[in-house]
Amino acid sequence: MRRYIYILLFAVIPALAFSGETLQGSTPFTKEAGDSAYSQRRFAEAVEIYEKVIDNEGGSVELYYNLGNAAYRSNQLGKAILNYERELLIDPTDEDTRANLEFVQSRMKDEVPEQYEIFFVTWMTALFNLLGINTWAIIGVVAFVVALIGILLLLFSSKGTKRNLLIATVAFSVFVAIFANIAVYNIHANVTDNSYAIVMNEEVSLKSTPDNSGTVLIKVHEGRKVRIVDDTLKDWKEIELEDGKVGWVKADAIERI
Repeated sequence: MRRYIYILLFAVIPALAFSGETLQGSTPFTKEAGDSAYSQRRFAEAVEIYEKVIDNEGGSVELYYNLGNAAYRSNQLGKAILNYERELLIDPTDEDTRANLEFVQSRMKDEVPEQYEIFFVTWMTALFNLLGINTWAIIGVVAFVVALIGILLLLFSSKGTKRNLLIATVAFSVFVAIFANIAVYNIHANVTDNSYAIVMNEEVSLKSTPDNSGTVLIKVHEGRKVRIVDDTLKDWKEIELEDGKVGWVKADAIERI
């Protein structure tokens, strides 16, 4: 219920997450200037300002989120989806951004085929995304230290209930440490994987070969998430869709997440 309420607010009420400060004549390329432009419903201008701030200062959770909102409100679906995806790479636990992403994806022209995966994989991914990479790293270190302390205590303990409790504690701590390390590896792999991109043009033709004379295999539209499978050419990229279809597109028609 919370999710649908949030989506409704996102679609109807402008800039609840923004400060609403006005530009005071200082440099226009500041987050505050972008917030001001957004609150005054100058969405295209807000997009430009946020992009300049990111170019100059680097991206952040809030900047990518605000840019995604402004892009959606200025009817730039591809740019909105791109920046929500970038924000989720930094903070995969952000349910508000995830809800916004799904809402904007529902406005795409393409009907993305539903992806099926083993329930265990889905469950594990959701569990990994419950916490950020730093939190999982801390949990792993703490669990490892607890396991070491438990092992040391076992060396000096005698048989009995206390020893059995120590054995159980060590076993559980080792399990948690291993799981936390797997979570850290998984999240890091997702963050550093630059093979995914978003279609930025309104319509793109997938060609059978990397040239304009190639046969058109299928057309995809703005906002579609694709995977780059061949990055060896400068002007063309071979991409793969969710259903396994593969084709070539102009490099400037997509943008990496």
